[in-house]
Amino acid sequence: MAEQREFKRSLGLIDATSLVAGSMIGSGIFLVSADMSRDLGSAGWLLVAWLLSGVITLAAALSYGELAGMMPDAGGQYIYIRRAWGKLPAFLYGWTVFAVVQTGVIAAVAVAFAKYAGEFFPLLDKAMFGWYSQNGKTFPIDGIVPADAKMIWQATYGQLVAVGLIIFLTFINSRGVKSGAFVQKIFTSAKLLALLGLIVLGLIVGLKGNVFANNFHDAWSASRTFKDSASGQFVSQPITGVMLLLVFGMTMINSLFSSDAWNNVTFIAGEIREPQKNIPRSLMLGTFIVTILYLLANVAYLALLPLKGDPHGADVLSRGMQFAEAGRVGTAAATMIFGSVASAMMAVLIMISTFGCNNGIVLSGARLYYAMAKDELFFRKAASLNEHSVPSFGLWIQCVWAGLLCFSGTYSDLVTYATFANLLFYIMTIAGVFILRKREPDAPRPYKALGYPVLPAFYILSATAICVTLVVMDTRNSGAGLIIVAIGLPVYYLQQRLRRKKPV
Repeated sequence: MAEQREFKRSLGLIDATSLVAGSMIGSGIFLVSADMSRDLGSAGWLLVAWLLSGVITLAAALSYGELAGMMPDAGGQYIYIRRAWGKLPAFLYGWTVFAVVQTGVIAAVAVAFAKYAGEFFPLLDKAMFGWYSQNGKTFPIDGIVPADAKMIWQATYGQLVAVGLIIFLTFINSRGVKSGAFVQKIFTSAKLLALLGLIVLGLIVGLKGNVFANNFHDAWSASRTFKDSASGQFVSQPITGVMLLLVFGMTMINSLFSSDAWNNVTFIAGEIREPQKNIPRSLMLGTFIVTILYLLANVAYLALLPLKGDPHGADVLSRGMQFAEAGRVGTAAATMIFGSVASAMMAVLIMISTFGCNNGIVLSGARLYYAMAKDELFFRKAASLNEHSVPSFGLWIQCVWAGLLCFSGTYSDLVTYATFANLLFYIMTIAGVFILRKREPDAPRPYKALGYPVLPAFYILSATAICVTLVVMDTRNSGAGLIIVAIGLPVYYLQQRLRRKKPV
């Protein structure tokens, strides 16, 4: 009879907090403020969007603490949904995590890593192979693509590097949870210190000038800047009332994505010492630290760069936050501090940040598939642990799918699909706090959600409003997220049918 291996509870509070903070901080904080500043055109509303995203994330984390204390088992959020809502909703969550949330974010962050590695290796931006069309004919990419050609599909050397990163991190984490946790602590510490350094130096340098005061001279007059389809030029329109609320909710998807993956620590509950205490604490500490750093980073950006700018500006000051080159607000801000070497410095910082972020996401995902496999809702082999007490099959199948996603879609598409779909399940999970309080009032709760019922209700209402806004303002991408969830329905019923037919 094969040896039945079990998870080893070898991780403490620092490990868990490192996973929360490290998984949250990727490349988003250095990029998405460009889009948000074009959407809002206001320093005041920009900071409110980041602050509200942090408050919403913290409210969710505090609510998850109660569920984590009740169910300190591998699989985390999947376990919570199953207990509150049943197997079908839990499967749809696990299906969505595997199809796009976990694997999509792994792919997107790996592509971001490769994108910044391209600062040092320009070859990474070039196509290895692919096809383009011209004058109704299809041609393979073989050298220079004509300017008037339409790209059909291409695979770049950068995408190959992204896949290589995913394979490398999967290998590290297949060697044991301590290996992954060690890497996580090193890279989380490095990027926290680097981000803090950027903030402090940014404020010291920026506050010596008048950029900050100018940005806040008319801090609450919001405007949306977008490219007019008729003229091809950027135009700016004031937004107030309902339109301001809609645009505000839509653009928050950027800051929420940058704050996502905090829940990954719940997936590895089976490997954390005293999980009833350490998981709630790590959720609170990790999300609080990142919220403060993100808010301060944007204050530093506003101290260094004008919020509004000219898309044809000759330097970082004239382009402002709105039109930072390639949306790299962090690089533009660093240029104001360090000069011409800023681009290389920020590329290194973002590579460190995305490496650590992806390590945490790779590490945690397989534990959810393990829990699903135990319920016979995933590949059976994913329920077994290797000689290092790690669900290696789940790690490698996650690696394969995430690697394929690197070659499909765009960074922004993957982000939007993943974040919208994830918001739906966050709402469902936190609603589970209310369901279980009513259904199981006497169940042991080592930690009770802070601010219950106000904070959990605040999250549900806020996240629901954002989802409705996304459906209205970004129907295509949010619709794609819904379709991915819905595809899980026939998969579930087919799986159940095959199970019933299986001989006993």
